[in-house]
Amino acid sequence: MNYNKNTFPADIGSLLISLPERAQNKKQSKEVHSMTKQDISEIKKLLTPKKCSITRICGCYVDGEKNKKTELKQAFLALPEEEMFKYFEILRKTLSGTPGKNLLTLDFPLASEEEGGTQEFLLRLRDSKLKDDALLEEFYDRIIANYEYVGNFLILAVHDVYDVPGRTTDGIEMEDASDEIYEYILVCICPVELSKPGLSYNAVENTFQNRVRDWVVSLPETGFLFPAFHDRGTDLHSTLFYSKDAEDLKDGFVDQLLGCPLPLSAGDQMETFHTLIEETLGEDCHMEIVKNIHDKLTEMAQEHKEEPEPLVLDKKEVKAILADSGVSNEKLEHFDRHYDDTAGETASLLASNVMNTRTFEVKTPDVIIKVSPDRTDLIETRNINGRECLVIQLDGNVEVNGITVRASCQEAAEED
Repeated sequence: MNYNKNTFPADIGSLLISLPERAQNKKQSKEVHSMTKQDISEIKKLLTPKKCSITRICGCYVDGEKNKKTELKQAFLALPEEEMFKYFEILRKTLSGTPGKNLLTLDFPLASEEEGGTQEFLLRLRDSKLKDDALLEEFYDRIIANYEYVGNFLILAVHDVYDVPGRTTDGIEMEDASDEIYEYILVCICPVELSKPGLSYNAVENTFQNRVRDWVVSLPETGFLFPAFHDRGTDLHSTLFYSKDAEDLKDGFVDQLLGCPLPLSAGDQMETFHTLIEETLGEDCHMEIVKNIHDKLTEMAQEHKEEPEPLVLDKKEVKAILADSGVSNEKLEHFDRHYDDTAGETASLLASNVMNTRTFEVKTPDVIIKVSPDRTDLIETRNINGRECLVIQLDGNVEVNGITVRASCQEAAEED
């Protein structure tokens, strides 16, 4: 069906947002890489009027009963300017977020690259430049069958060919020195919802009236970029997956459509790391050791901050952190078993997911204390009158409910 914005219900056609290589493949072996912030930013910059080179856009509107209501397919640059800007907003959102949390680089199993595999299917779809109607219909059908969503949604896909400019050693782009072509598709799935009821101003009649509710395309909940873009080139063995909710990664959808194993979500990684420490230390899980672990991770994050890829911890590195933090060899004897049972033998954890290195928090049922990560030395535990107490050294100005107060020890010193 040819695109006709009048075939959309209400204003889906204008897309009002309810929120504001085979030969070119640089990778010759199956290696694990993640798209960095720089990689993602470079592709995201293409989704602007100035740098746009998108060749084609296709879409399928699906109702709550999973029926295809209408489809669109046309050259992207033929769109009216107003609609083009709305599409840019949707597409850019699919590349927004935090790598390792709601932007995940997923690796295809080798079997998926064989004939009939998920990667092989996506590669055929990309190579068709979204012009093969039969492939498009099969692609829509796969999404509709596996995407769990209560309500209407819009599937959008664009095809683009990026002539990657060369760069000098100091990072200056040379547009006339390109030796790499990156061809990709970007797919996003957007909820389509009724606008909220309310009053509107009718300028013609100069009156306020009940606003007509219409169907509005929201920013995407899910999407992916295929193939991945790594080291300024094509990575056919990976895809970049986007999920608006970092804790709802839609395992079934990813498994059936992409065929890629999902890592633990950011929240699950943190819970896994905490459980691992608690089970490894047992009764020896004291504040000083946890403070040492936090300090070690903060130090590692600081040393790694200039690196393009996030800091990843495997089993060996986590064990080394615990050893450096004062965990006894006796406790570490059972660490490997705890790690395999809790996280998985080959699992890796992102440092940014397992601990907040920007603050140090002590929490009881009634009190929460937050300390700058480089001043954990201000907190210690002491046994006072048979009770374990948290002691905080008061340095400099002290405020209580915004009121500057003086520490009692300071007053006593002045009296003496």
